[in-house]
Amino acid sequence: MLRIGLTGGIGAGKSTVAATFAECGGIVVDGDVIAREVVEPGTEGLAGLVTAFGPGILLPDGALDRPALAAIAFSDDDKRATLNGIVHPLVARRRQELIDAAGADAIVVEDIPLLVESQMAPLFPLVVVVHADEEVRVARLTGSRGMPEADARARIAAQATEEQRRVVADVWLENHGTADDLAAQARELWQRRIAPFAANIEAGRAVPFPTETVPADPTWADQAQRIVARLRTVCGHRALRVEHIGPTVFSGDPGFTAPDVIDVEVTVPSPAVADELTEPLLAAGYPSVDGNRMYGSADPGRPTRVHVQVAAGP
Repeated sequence: MLRIGLTGGIGAGKSTVAATFAECGGIVVDGDVIAREVVEPGTEGLAGLVTAFGPGILLPDGALDRPALAAIAFSDDDKRATLNGIVHPLVARRRQELIDAAGADAIVVEDIPLLVESQMAPLFPLVVVVHADEEVRVARLTGSRGMPEADARARIAAQATEEQRRVVADVWLENHGTADDLAAQARELWQRRIAPFAANIEAGRAVPFPTETVPADPTWADQAQRIVARLRTVCGHRALRVEHIGPTVFSGDPGFTAPDVIDVEVTVPSPAVADELTEPLLAAGYPSVDGNRMYGSADPGRPTRVHVQVAAGP
């Protein structure tokens, strides 16, 4: 199974990308849909919201009055935190149920509006961010959705910034054209990167490591930061340390050249712990390449070597 994290600000076009991925064969687990399901009448989610915010957030038929809740929750950081504390655990539980029901060879696209805010990016072998400038998004929200401009700007301001999203993005999709233009970008991404990535994981196959040197890429450090965060999440307490090593560490040096492959070293306390990491690393997109503690990325868009080292004894 390959899990893709998909996110983007409100009005950026994330739904178009999710729909395109579904057409390509992905199983889309939509955070917005789940968030609505867990607060339907009769659910523990809706009961929790009424306890926290009062019966004024209900419609006459007992359903959630979403604009009324939004007017309360998005006006205050503490109230928004209360809302998230009620809804997020329920959404996470339902999301896991849907993922568990997918086949072992599935490509699961987890459409999560607050992926950045909830610090979930390291859970995914690949994170796709859909972006549009704020004024474009405001125009879409006030036009197609009929949202008051003040509400649209408040919603945008309550979400992660562009800079915060760039930190976690393995793929950045700009959406300033038509929906068809964005769908074409998503389809090409699926065919050139996502589908081959999933096939490589299924086969336990890493992409070839490049040997030809190229000019230093100033984004190497940022790419390595995402990979290190991912590997720390995968290895958890079993790793003594996870660090970016190799030539790409020196990407800031002018005139420097190196092969375009990120090297990361994972240090563990014993050979037994090193062996325990084989399956988790494969699930995260890093199959073994030599049967002896060297792993490589299955992602054709980001060649990576992961060196698992056993710490020297005292």
